[in-house]
Amino acid sequence: MKGSLVAAEVYEPYAQALMSLAQDNDLVDQFGHEVNQLLELLSESQEFKQFLSNPLIKPEAKKAVIQQVVGDQANPYILNFLMLLVDRRRIGFLEGICKQYQTLLRQLKRILLAEVTSATALTDEQRESVRQKIVDMSGGQQVELDVHVDPDLIGGVIIKVGSQVFDASIRGQLRRISLALTGN
Repeated sequence: MKGSLVAAEVYEPYAQALMSLAQDNDLVDQFGHEVNQLLELLSESQEFKQFLSNPLIKPEAKKAVIQQVVGDQANPYILNFLMLLVDRRRIGFLEGICKQYQTLLRQLKRILLAEVTSATALTDEQRESVRQKIVDMSGGQQVELDVHVDPDLIGGVIIKVGSQVFDASIRGQLRRISLALTGN
């Protein structure tokens, strides 16, 4: 409940505003690329993420670090957006806002997001095979894969597209066999 409340009150309005700005200036794809880069930065640097989220650090210091880290590469609109988030004390929500922007971008471009969990890292050929199977099942839409590795699966994959889950993992098969044998 709390996560959806934050999403509704913070992530969505800011992501919508960023999308609106992108559409007005014909920069939807460029903003999408820059949002992806911001998400990579946040996932690779816990220190940066904690720095932005720390309420004890002055806004001027946050702005200076943002300018140093992303200033030269970022579109001026993105940089201004980041500064606005600092001014409004919403920069700690940057990751959620960026993910919500990605969701809006996928909706705009009619791209499905498939969360794929496998026992081992997938090769490019396996990724393409999974992508093609999802395209075939979904009726010809584009598919973006979000791949995770979970060694507990033993083998196989679990694919989640929207609310549908396709469990082709060995762990899932063993669980189904166990349920069949116990009669539950």
